[in-house]
Amino acid sequence: MKQHKILIVDDEPNIVMTLEYAFKKKDFGVFIARDGTEALDIAKKEKPDVILLDIMMPEMDGFETLKHVRSNNELSHTKVVFLSAKNKEKDIEKGLKLGADAYMTKPFSIKKVIADVEQLITEK
Repeated sequence: MKQHKILIVDDEPNIVMTLEYAFKKKDFGVFIARDGTEALDIAKKEKPDVILLDIMMPEMDGFETLKHVRSNNELSHTKVVFLSAKNKEKDIEKGLKLGADAYMTKPFSIKKVIADVEQLITEK
């Protein structure tokens, strides 16, 4: 069976470590990026099934990163889930309008993140 790949994009080390550990336990190939620019480089190379994307990051924010993902032919089909502390309705609407497949606010349940990611992968 093909190993699923997930790209975790967040500049908060504790969140990255927690998610990385949880997804590796579920036998995912896990890739880490600390900002949008690095995320795009890794995504182009690794072609992840799902990108978990923070919004507030240095270099390039999550909204801008998602625009680049959606406009890239090789990545446009990639599932993207925002994981953000930005919990205002306008931010959530903006994220979904830009093409995110889901939007979860921090703090989040690791079990729920994993369940949602697994659901998105089976929907392909």
